[in-house]
Amino acid sequence: MNLMAEILLNVLIAFFIGSLLFGLQRKVMARIQMRPGPPIIQHLLHTLKFFIKETVFPKTAAMPFYVVITLILMAIWVAAVIIGPVTHGPLLLLFAIFAIHKIVEHNAGSSSGSPYGKLSCVRAVFSAAAELPLFAVLIIIYLKTGTMDLAGIIAYQDAHGALLLSIPLTALMFIVLIISKSYYFSPFNITLAKDIISGFETEHFGTLRGFIMMSESITWYMLVWIFLTVFIGGLSPIGYLIGMVIVTAVIGLINAITPILNPNHSVMAEVTLAFIGIVGSIAMIYI
Repeated sequence: MNLMAEILLNVLIAFFIGSLLFGLQRKVMARIQMRPGPPIIQHLLHTLKFFIKETVFPKTAAMPFYVVITLILMAIWVAAVIIGPVTHGPLLLLFAIFAIHKIVEHNAGSSSGSPYGKLSCVRAVFSAAAELPLFAVLIIIYLKTGTMDLAGIIAYQDAHGALLLSIPLTALMFIVLIISKSYYFSPFNITLAKDIISGFETEHFGTLRGFIMMSESITWYMLVWIFLTVFIGGLSPIGYLIGMVIVTAVIGLINAITPILNPNHSVMAEVTLAFIGIVGSIAMIYI
């Protein structure tokens, strides 16, 4: 298989599995709340539906930026698939993509001219300040393994055991980061909170919304893939699938039983958990 075919295959796998994982998350939440919930394929069908709907452009949209920003969002997560599953490249680049994602969220909201989008873009900046301490997982992983490459981290775990067991508080920090990207009723995802309708996505319709939802599915797949790779090690395809199902189900449980926090409380909770994780992890490494 040549490189382009491998990239395309991995992107399609990330989209398909990520969409089903979103569906699983909704199903878990519904069952806990004693509702039947939609079918697991609902998010996938919802995404594909937008590709056959009419694409409309608000009069207040900043063209052509309104269109380009959605393509950038898709492009950065395709790049993440290349850096991650395809090449096992630098972990630092993947976290750089997370940072770019926050910039894209901000600009997607401001480009539509919608008041909900503008509020979402303000919250994107607000949430970035909360998520920044969580990125300290990079430093802790480097202190523990001496490398920032995914291949090196996998090799370290093959020799010394899973990082999940040796630095569990760092893994907790990454779980909080995953929760903050959760699509459905996350206590920390204030940019897509239901009080601002669909946040920065509110005024995107048709093909543009389809690309946004497709990129979100790939984002979820990549977040869980990185967690499993960094804290457990290289797994077989079946191992990754089982791990993704477990992590997604746990996140669904957390979202179902956790109240939706307002932006201030969300930021405070994330920063507090990051502080506990940083101090505790460094103590576990050096004491």
